[in-house]
Amino acid sequence: MLRKLAAATALLSLPQTALAQEVVETAGEFTNIAQNDSGDTAWILVATALVLLMTLPGLGLFYGGLVRAKNFLSVMLQVAAVAGVASILWVVVGYTLAFGDTTGGWLGDGRAWMLIDLMAVRDGLTIPESTFAMFQLTFAAITPALMVGAWVDRARFGWVLAFTAIWGLIVYAPVAHWIWGGGWLGEMGVLDFAGGLVVHTTAGASALVIALLLGKRQGFPSSALLPHAPGLTMLGAMLLWVGWFGFNGGSALTATDDASMAIINTHTAAATAALLWVLIEKIKFGKPTNVGFATGAIAGLATVTPAAGFISPGAAILFGILAAVVCYAAIVAVKNKLAIDDSLDVFAVHGVGGMLGTLLLGVFMSVDLGGTGYDEGVTMFGMVGVQALGIVVVAIFSAIATALIAIGVSLFIPMRVKEDEEVEGLDKTSHGERSWHLHE
Repeated sequence: MLRKLAAATALLSLPQTALAQEVVETAGEFTNIAQNDSGDTAWILVATALVLLMTLPGLGLFYGGLVRAKNFLSVMLQVAAVAGVASILWVVVGYTLAFGDTTGGWLGDGRAWMLIDLMAVRDGLTIPESTFAMFQLTFAAITPALMVGAWVDRARFGWVLAFTAIWGLIVYAPVAHWIWGGGWLGEMGVLDFAGGLVVHTTAGASALVIALLLGKRQGFPSSALLPHAPGLTMLGAMLLWVGWFGFNGGSALTATDDASMAIINTHTAAATAALLWVLIEKIKFGKPTNVGFATGAIAGLATVTPAAGFISPGAAILFGILAAVVCYAAIVAVKNKLAIDDSLDVFAVHGVGGMLGTLLLGVFMSVDLGGTGYDEGVTMFGMVGVQALGIVVVAIFSAIATALIAIGVSLFIPMRVKEDEEVEGLDKTSHGERSWHLHE
């Protein structure tokens, strides 16, 4: 009796806030009632802010520094406005399409339209559904904003907003549901820890299609269209790098070892790819550059994203190495060999990186290679096959849907600005502003 009393006293002395679930006894049966974990919730709220930092101002500065000065403000405004439109539509209908109750595995139902009827705690998690919805909103905002890099210097602002608004509902939300919302690809076993498919493959494949439809910038590829502020690009890349800790670490959806390992892997891959990229530049051109370091870091981040929570830090180094080599080669192939003006290399860096990491995940999640391991009955060969299927489906769907949306919108709003507007720069012709008044 004394022994039982001592055990009960010890249990009562444990900190109750550490419990993610409360167990109650009802009619002789034990029932788990999901409870909000304040630690998990606080971490996801911080991660949400970090992901928003990636877009505003990280992506804006990264892209803005890469364009010519006469288009700096247009890029900043496009990134911010696209994120704003995507955020509003996510609240209205995007979230429920992606994460509403599953109906057939293709789209979520209308339970959470306008974010009404949200659960106190999201099913299967220890955070409020409102926290989960806001965290996912930041992904829905940055994904279409990534595509801005494909059409800088020449796309019409009105067309950009209309296209990305429709794209978010027709491309992003369904793919998010297929993989993360209980949809058919997830049921088949396709894995994507933080967006290699949902974010980077959709944006990358779509960006390539838009670059082809929109045509080349004036002077491409015969003239060097050089970045006007590499320092801003480096600053944007640094903000993206730090914000990516929330992107990948937050995707664990708990404040546990899963989050910390994802962050370690994220940082390791980025550092490896950035350093190898400038080494490649040194060998080929004799000088390492700020733009090269920044681009390499983003390539490493995009490549490790789908696998961040499933692999070991040693594998993350290999991800970084392959990211630098493959994405660098992709830039050369797209711009130099195919002469496609994907202006800021959205497909070569984000698309190719996301697809590469998605495929490598099938190999490096093996326990023998330090990963978290496969589900029972799943082999490495089978996992790679499933991941490859996911890549093909998402890339083809994104490309076809993008072409239809882009052409459809162009029937009402021209895709491209006039030739003289492009020559003068979009800051002045589209927005009536100048980026810098250096001589005034």
